[in-house]
Amino acid sequence: MYARARYVCIGVLPPSFARYPYIGLSADVSTARLTKKGSGAENIDMTTFVKIPAKIKTAAKNAAALLRPFAFRFTAASCISAALFVSCATLSFERRAASRSLTGEGVFSDRELASFLRSHNPAIRKADALYIAQCYISEAHDEGINSDVAFAQMCLETGFLRFGGLVTEDMHNYCGLGATGSGTVPDRFPTVLLGVRAHIQHLNAYGDTDELVNPVVDKRAKFVSPRGKAPTIFDLAGTWASDKKYGEKLDALLSRMERK
Repeated sequence: MYARARYVCIGVLPPSFARYPYIGLSADVSTARLTKKGSGAENIDMTTFVKIPAKIKTAAKNAAALLRPFAFRFTAASCISAALFVSCATLSFERRAASRSLTGEGVFSDRELASFLRSHNPAIRKADALYIAQCYISEAHDEGINSDVAFAQMCLETGFLRFGGLVTEDMHNYCGLGATGSGTVPDRFPTVLLGVRAHIQHLNAYGDTDELVNPVVDKRAKFVSPRGKAPTIFDLAGTWASDKKYGEKLDALLSRMERK
């Protein structure tokens, strides 16, 4: 075994190997048993040489068998990781559908509502749009009203805060309270917050029967009878508004919010 250690380690073959033209720097040669026969240690035990490839094949098969479970686990782990990544990426772009119930839970954040408002009226400052969205979410939460529905109704009633007609911006009247026709005087509220509160309280009278949490600022809520007569946006047609397609218009606005 001396010659094998010597020649394999230095990566060269004795000159007399040239008589075997089919032998080169291969696994067969490097694993052949060289014997120290003669002074040059150049003789080869050919009976051993021809048996080596079979052993190599057997060893390769055994190694492959050992590696197969690891390869399977690696492949399975990779597939699972890829599936989870795709699922997470997909879920991040999905959103629950906005409820059409007046007492449902809003799903849009203040920034999303503000962005939706400004996409239809770019003249509104970001800070102003964000503040009114925050007021709607806060007041709606207090009274158990759907903030998405309330905000969509504000957009419909005010033309995305462009106002016009009997109601003007300085009135902070976001749902047309008291603006029932010519000759009437719309309700006026001193601040944005109180104007939003009046809107939420009026919606509460239509969609809920619970008592109000915040101090009453909507003086017209007491005239809604019976309380809770319009639990969904579609029930507001012919009750809140005479427009028979009023609910469909609100539904269309909510659908736009969902797509944004």
